[in-house]
Amino acid sequence: MAVQKLPLAKALNESLRKALETDPKVLIMGEDVGKLGGVFRITDGLQKDFGEDRVIDTPLAESGIVGTAIGLALRGYRPVVEIQFDGFVFPAYDQIVTQLAKMHARALGKVKLPVVVRIPYGGGIGAVEHHSESPEALFAHVAGLKVVSPSNASDAYWMLQQAIQSDDPVIFFEPKRRYWDKGEVDTEAIPGPLHSARVAREGSDLTLAAYGPMVKVCLEAAAAAQEEGKSLEVVDLRSMSPIDFDTVQASVARTGRLVVVHEAPVFYGSGAEIAARITERCFYQLEAPVLRVGGYHAPYPPARLEEEYLPGLDRVLDAVDRSLAY
Repeated sequence: MAVQKLPLAKALNESLRKALETDPKVLIMGEDVGKLGGVFRITDGLQKDFGEDRVIDTPLAESGIVGTAIGLALRGYRPVVEIQFDGFVFPAYDQIVTQLAKMHARALGKVKLPVVVRIPYGGGIGAVEHHSESPEALFAHVAGLKVVSPSNASDAYWMLQQAIQSDDPVIFFEPKRRYWDKGEVDTEAIPGPLHSARVAREGSDLTLAAYGPMVKVCLEAAAAAQEEGKSLEVVDLRSMSPIDFDTVQASVARTGRLVVVHEAPVFYGSGAEIAARITERCFYQLEAPVLRVGGYHAPYPPARLEEEYLPGLDRVLDAVDRSLAY
């Protein structure tokens, strides 16, 4: 078995390398992805090994990057585009929403758009606005897009492989604060389908549901709660569109309580959709209202204030206590 302990960033690099080796139609495009290897070095060494025709440095023009990728996909390629930071994606939002998401349906299924848009997202690195945001709900709302986010190195490796192999456009959100977290990666054992949630920790008193950067926080909260005799189950959603409601429902049916956690603002966030669906599905099993923990409905703050803005251990445990108090 090919098991390695890798940082999440290196797992993504190895995944891209494997995709380039396996399929000559896979291309990588983006700002500084070639010689520099990307601002987070996710594409480090790939242009040197695969050439400038496969790993392409583009101008600083996100709309042009995604528009070019759409054209390449229509000609049979599988482009993987990198947006340097979450807040830089919006010049390309028109291309993503009005073209990439809709072309398959517009063509009555005759056209496929196998494009992956990689976006480092979230806070925790002390960066300014446009470099620390969590815009996933803006994409999950759009029919025709798949939206996923890995929380660990193994999922980073395999989910990126699966996203590249998918015939649907996939928005692939990478939790940048977790790039340096190490985990075991088995490059021969696929952990499961791309859009399936997984139970990251079993428990009986309450379910914590999260994705991307907040899964680690929820696991830490569950460990802290265990010292007080509380048993928390942690569900790693992995996919924000579609959402694996069945796995969440099965967990809540066992625990009777649910707290949804994400970095994005709570207002109109993905947690609201999960809360509504689980309330519909589990009304008679719920012992308490579904609670949400997330960012505030305000522009992303300066770096020195981000720890006040981002949901951390204390805010998660406070929600757990409030739920268990019912």
